[in-house]
Amino acid sequence: MSVLVNKDSKIIVQGFTGSEGTFHAEQMIAYGTQVVGGVTPGKGGQTHLDKPVFNTVSEAVTQTGADTSIIFVPPAFAADAILEAAEAGIKVIVAITEGIPVADMTKVADFLKGIDCRLVGPNCPGVITPGEAKVGIMPGFVFKKGHVGIVSKSGTLTYEAADQVVREGYGITTAIGIGGDPIIGTTTKEAVQLLMEDPETHCIVMIGEIGGQLEADAAHWIKANGNTKPVVGFIAGETAPKGRTMGHAGAIVGGADDTAEAKKRIMKACGIHVVDSPAAIGKKVAELIG
Repeated sequence: MSVLVNKDSKIIVQGFTGSEGTFHAEQMIAYGTQVVGGVTPGKGGQTHLDKPVFNTVSEAVTQTGADTSIIFVPPAFAADAILEAAEAGIKVIVAITEGIPVADMTKVADFLKGIDCRLVGPNCPGVITPGEAKVGIMPGFVFKKGHVGIVSKSGTLTYEAADQVVREGYGITTAIGIGGDPIIGTTTKEAVQLLMEDPETHCIVMIGEIGGQLEADAAHWIKANGNTKPVVGFIAGETAPKGRTMGHAGAIVGGADDTAEAKKRIMKACGIHVVDSPAAIGKKVAELIG
């Protein structure tokens, strides 16, 4: 089993021929990911990185059987790219783009409610199932296969957690970078739920940050469902000044429950093993499943 992507996933790259799309598509192909083509309007019929280029996602799906898309489209056009992929029947959409206007993402969120399609991101590092598929911008060499799932708002902390878990002698089932924007597709709770339901995942690392209610929602869900697997939690941004956006657009403390301290208190009350430093993640995982 794996979550969201695996060796059978057929991936297309939207924004395929641009510099970002090209660079990361090359890395994904080198990792062994089944990239079956890409989409750049106006360049259909061409070949890029030895893969076909299509004008539309619909054409790409029809001709390649693609079920997964990764988006490297500039912010002004990225919401339309997500909608196009969803309408074309893509089941998993990974939106890497940072800076998509909130108004655009509101429309996307409304549209996706009625469709059998899962959006990860935007402003995220993507999803990786080690040894099978890397649909994102994470350094693949850090991840080794194993039984620990990772859900994270932070790209760099995803890699850091994976590196620590591997150094402790364990590995990763799937790592999901959900993104740090105010409006995202897959929430922390939904990503945790996917990993809880995955028989290969024996332990979950949940990395959050100040701002919003995502971690609290996930913590309450974990407790309500009986804490069936150990969860290690970390919240970034404890020393951030109140009222200031820190790096991620979603990382702004709006109310009393948005602070790192409050989130950690809720997580502990729900049975999550909270660490105060990201440096302690690997050791805590080893302690729980060793």
